[in-house]
Amino acid sequence: MSGVTLTKAVKKYADLQVIHGVDLQIEHGEFCVFVGPSGCGKSTLLRMIAGLEETTTGNIQIGGRDVTRLDPSERGVAMVFQTYALYPHMSVEENMGFGLKMNGHAKAEIAEKVGEASRILKLDPYLKRKPKALSGGQRQRVAIGRAIVRGPEVFLFDEPLSNLDAELRVDMRVEIARLHKDIGATMIYVTHDQVEAMTLADKIVVLRAGKIEQVGSPMKLYSDPDNKFVAGFIGSPSMNFVEGVAEDGAVTLPAFGGISVETPVALPGKGKKVLVGLRPQQLKIAASTEGATVDLCEQLGGVAYSYLICPTGERIIVETKGEDAPVSDGKVEITFEPSAAMFFDAESEQRLR
Repeated sequence: MSGVTLTKAVKKYADLQVIHGVDLQIEHGEFCVFVGPSGCGKSTLLRMIAGLEETTTGNIQIGGRDVTRLDPSERGVAMVFQTYALYPHMSVEENMGFGLKMNGHAKAEIAEKVGEASRILKLDPYLKRKPKALSGGQRQRVAIGRAIVRGPEVFLFDEPLSNLDAELRVDMRVEIARLHKDIGATMIYVTHDQVEAMTLADKIVVLRAGKIEQVGSPMKLYSDPDNKFVAGFIGSPSMNFVEGVAEDGAVTLPAFGGISVETPVALPGKGKKVLVGLRPQQLKIAASTEGATVDLCEQLGGVAYSYLICPTGERIIVETKGEDAPVSDGKVEITFEPSAAMFFDAESEQRLR
């Protein structure tokens, strides 16, 4: 079994603490994705698991073994980097087998393992090529193949697709998902792209400022976020937040013409500010002589994203079918099902339940 357990893991650089007592359990065979904004500590946490960054205090276990103070080579992990890190003078075949060669494995064993990885990643036609003769996607597959041949307990991916163009990123996402399905290994993947997180993960860990905000399945985080940060980070386009005023069992929304939304959640008190979260897909708009102004409309064919300015000055995004996109500078009325709204405390930004 190759689960990963972090217990009160801390990372400090002198007086600067970047990871704050992280507790996390990743089960054997899970695809776990670390997400969060730049500088949140997700790559540092991954490098701590890999042994490339020393863990200041706390404990890391892999497959039940305490690896906190072990060298990277003793941890049973293999890491795929953003920059491929291939040797330019070696062929694909040599790059993939180099680690095994340095560890004294027999030529026949190396050839067998490289052949198996090549078959999985469909690299057979490129085995004799040098990296400069490969596309970005092919180079990344070679880097993944180099990890596969080592037979690690855990695969670690540090933003592996960020150097690829949009089309290649989609293709590689599919390949990585298929790889996980085929070999069933534990995988930990770092990205700032929540679309990658939603499409790849069994479990998502949302990080902010070196702390875990929430852990759960993609749909759990999307449909039941614990706070405004998670609600705004998971989902594309991001959730809209507008200010409301708490009444008796309802919230009034000045941005939407003062409409009142009944809610069963416990509100902070009459007259207190409440943040109301609404996803772009859950809003409906209709042409009107008053209401929000259409500032900009992005037409993507099947769907369109309209950027609206409410009378209060608050800005929101609405998703519609492409053919239903409103005209820029026009006025629209905004409606939604009350059950679609989420409510957050305006001060703590925690979800009101």
